[in-house]
Amino acid sequence: MPTSETTYFPRHLIFAGALVSGVLLALALHMLGMRIGLDLGGLWRTDLAEFMPARAALAWWLVATAGFAGGYFTATLMHHAVAGQIPPRMRQFLIAIGVLVLAAAGQAASAPSAGPTTAGVVSGLATLLLGAVMAFCGAHFALRKG
Repeated sequence: MPTSETTYFPRHLIFAGALVSGVLLALALHMLGMRIGLDLGGLWRTDLAEFMPARAALAWWLVATAGFAGGYFTATLMHHAVAGQIPPRMRQFLIAIGVLVLAAAGQAASAPSAGPTTAGVVSGLATLLLGAVMAFCGAHFALRKG
């Protein structure tokens, strides 16, 4: 009587997919947030009377949540995708991430080009780093419970 073993994706492949997915989702939401006035760089502005502008705090939370959720859900779905078959939920999730990334890229490309400022570069790098860390944490928690 043959036994069938369940084949899972390797952990490093799951972490890589979750990290890429989380970072892309975080960057997409950062670009979309910039278009509606949610600026990560508002924390470093000294010309504001407030201690921490609420819009900047909301932008940080949005990016962190997007990175964590992207990493968590991608790792969970990839872990449950047995023998290389992609379940419909994972396919829909990846399509939604693709649409968000393309929408953000389209909006960023259509914006007037004023050239990157130092604050813009720093906030972009902070978004990238925050998205990567939170995506890794999300993937770690998803694989830890599984």
